[in-house]
Amino acid sequence: MHAIYEYQEFFSSYLKKQTILKEPKNLYEPIAYIVGLGGKRMRPVLTLMAAEVFNADYEKALPAAMAVEVFHNFSLVHDDIMDDAPLRRGNPTVHEKWNINTGILSGDAMLILAYQFFEQYEPVIFRDLAKLFSKTALEVCEGQQWDVDFETRDDVTIPEYLKMIEYKTAVLVAAAMKMGAIVAETSEENANLIYEFGLNLGLAFQLQDDYLDAFGNPETFGKQVGGDIIENKKTYLYLKAIAFSEKTQADELRKLFAIQPEDNSNKIESAKKIFNDSGASAATQQAIKEYTFKAFETLDKMNIEDDKKEVLRVFGQNLMGRNV
Repeated sequence: MHAIYEYQEFFSSYLKKQTILKEPKNLYEPIAYIVGLGGKRMRPVLTLMAAEVFNADYEKALPAAMAVEVFHNFSLVHDDIMDDAPLRRGNPTVHEKWNINTGILSGDAMLILAYQFFEQYEPVIFRDLAKLFSKTALEVCEGQQWDVDFETRDDVTIPEYLKMIEYKTAVLVAAAMKMGAIVAETSEENANLIYEFGLNLGLAFQLQDDYLDAFGNPETFGKQVGGDIIENKKTYLYLKAIAFSEKTQADELRKLFAIQPEDNSNKIESAKKIFNDSGASAATQQAIKEYTFKAFETLDKMNIEDDKKEVLRVFGQNLMGRNV
């Protein structure tokens, strides 16, 4: 097994060797641009790591890891168009740098390119990867639609929210890990257990994102703190605060999430105070721990060496304690 930073370097090196720039350049330049912007590369790293957990060389998993990363970036290009987002990783989004039509078409091409990386595997592995990938891609689209629907609904429940983040975020984390297992040709039981591990870690990761959006350090978080509050997003924090608050406090929070003031500083501080006073902040931190420990429970059932279980456990603990 390697360290996380080593997997990141292995993947970056593989990425640089890919020929993405082709004609017509207005289709492929945006693809090279968004994929080249970097980020934590968490999903492809998980694919490489999972392959080595099940005793395969990480190199065998590089095409699958590339498919995961290209798909993830495809979803970001289209998400940014839907959100009218000006920046991605501190740089102009594809539709801002080019235009909306280019963003749509380049995004479409990325989805197809992602599948092409599976062609480097023999038929049985190709079939299993493509089958998992198709299921996951559709679930991500379903999660995105639920997210859009929730923006105009006042009756979103916590189970509905958890299902939305499972589909929008967690299933791709889970699939990234299962792809490493498929490439390694481990048992079906192991492959399903690593998927379950990734799914629960993905849920913990998104809930941690919700929490850090409100309470993270602006210098380390990498995004505007309070962004979800400004955009009136009904996150886990918000839903727990509504559930835990008395009527007066709940009504105040609903009013805050129905306005768009020019200066958001008071809105952010007022919402954060309600999150803390209601117990929603503590409940969110508890849920992060619960999903992380649920992921750890699957490790006990996995037929792998103890030192590899420990690598996965440490990775999960680091995610739970992250501030970025």
